[in-house]
Amino acid sequence: MLNQAIRTRILDLCAQKQITVNKLATSCGITQSTLHNIISLRNQSVTISTVKKICDGLDITLAEFFDAEVFHSLEQEIR
Repeated sequence: MLNQAIRTRILDLCAQKQITVNKLATSCGITQSTLHNIISLRNQSVTISTVKKICDGLDITLAEFFDAEVFHSLEQEIR
């Protein structure tokens, strides 16, 4: 599931950069509640603009964010 992969990637990047989720929320300019909703999988529709803000807060590109094994193994979702 894509939302689970985004959650995993955010947590991995926070661990790599040794920052908390709250610090990330502050640095990327989104509310702590929004980021916590993404992490807890309560937000089922994460927008690319939100992911871009997270990338900006982590000082990485969208390409770097999505270039991770967790995304490479996702199955195609057709509805």
